[in-house]
Amino acid sequence: MQSPAPFARIGTRGSPLALAQARLLRRLLGAAHGVAEDDIAIEVISTGGDRSQASNASLTEIGGKGLFTKEIDEAMLAGRIDIGVHSSKDVATRLPEGIMLAAFLEREDVRDAFMSVKVQSLDHLAERARFGTSSIRRAAQVLRVRPDLEIVPFRGNVGTRLQKLLDGVADATMLAMAGLNRLGEGHRATALLDPEIFMPAPAQGAIGLAVRSDDARMAGLVEALDHAPTHTTITAERAMLAVLDGSCRTPVGALSRLDNGSLTLKGQILSLDGKTAFDSAATGTDPESLGRQVGEDLIAQAGTEWLAQWASL
Repeated sequence: MQSPAPFARIGTRGSPLALAQARLLRRLLGAAHGVAEDDIAIEVISTGGDRSQASNASLTEIGGKGLFTKEIDEAMLAGRIDIGVHSSKDVATRLPEGIMLAAFLEREDVRDAFMSVKVQSLDHLAERARFGTSSIRRAAQVLRVRPDLEIVPFRGNVGTRLQKLLDGVADATMLAMAGLNRLGEGHRATALLDPEIFMPAPAQGAIGLAVRSDDARMAGLVEALDHAPTHTTITAERAMLAVLDGSCRTPVGALSRLDNGSLTLKGQILSLDGKTAFDSAATGTDPESLGRQVGEDLIAQAGTEWLAQWASL
């Protein structure tokens, strides 16, 4: 007798964090619709981003955010899976035709965590210490406050990066606190960084749920899990990023706050060496227009000449 089809098929990367996020979605989806977790399938899909983990290059150098979602999108469009579960900061600003972000789970801590087995804070690092990161945003933000530090390439999942610190590859690094919390590893954070100074990546800390644009059933299933405040803030941050993506490839930070229906969005772009930074903030109720406003203001502040120097990088 043929086994019944799964209630839903979730596609995910195979990293410990990605699997933890997929299992969280399966648990929430089952509870929301009265379905046993065993009736919801999880399919692990290898992505270009996963296969490039051995490389020390930054994501910007090897193809950008879509490296972690491309194969999952392809599997969804081919009908192999129904839902793609993503760390929202990894999702390309412009989605493939036929794919939409239908819902976002409640956002975790947006802050970055300072990690070191040698010192308690960024201020305590020795002069010319090695700071490990392959994020151009984190590198620029660190150099802005500690221009003496040496930035060394540093990629891999959470466990790999922690092991690299123990092996002395770098003296310190930064990780998203959201990922540590979802893995039950929040206690490993040496210190939490002020998000006003170390502005998070746009959409950091939020799990995004992608479905086929023509799949009304799946859209309805995941929309039952949608956290409206998170959806609002991510919409604003992605709208800002969409404006900036078309103009430059500089490090970008974003920080949102909702207060009684009023949304405040702060945005920042930096030079790769951290020596130059532009900041903008606006408050409103329409997340799309607010995001565009902040993005356009950042471009106006920086000017075409400054932006042009990063366009070919």
